[in-house]
Amino acid sequence: MVIYGVALLAFCMFAGMTIGNMLGAALGINADIGGVGFAMLFLILLSNYLINKGWLDTKSQDGIKFWSAMYIPIVIAMAARQDVVKALAGGSLAFFAGVVGTLISFAFVPVLSKLSNKKREEK
Repeated sequence: MVIYGVALLAFCMFAGMTIGNMLGAALGINADIGGVGFAMLFLILLSNYLINKGWLDTKSQDGIKFWSAMYIPIVIAMAARQDVVKALAGGSLAFFAGVVGTLISFAFVPVLSKLSNKKREEK
């Protein structure tokens, strides 16, 4: 089976992990901080950009969808588990910061949904 879109995924993962490690080094932490999240963000932005420009054919789009469905959730689950274990071992402040960040993210879902609906209505 030929898998398309792997090069884009690999580039995004490499770039995300590099930025995560640089962010960790800048903060004085010997760890990757948000590398998987940056990689996902890059993958979404780059794939949408390439699709809009017409540079990503259907097979590559299907390959990216495959990797998004199979690979990225597994990596995120592994990273999330490690982060929770480290947060619990590191003390209550890290755990509290994670909970607050999650709650703030949940609060923005309705805001983003309303913005998305307004854009759809304008079209």
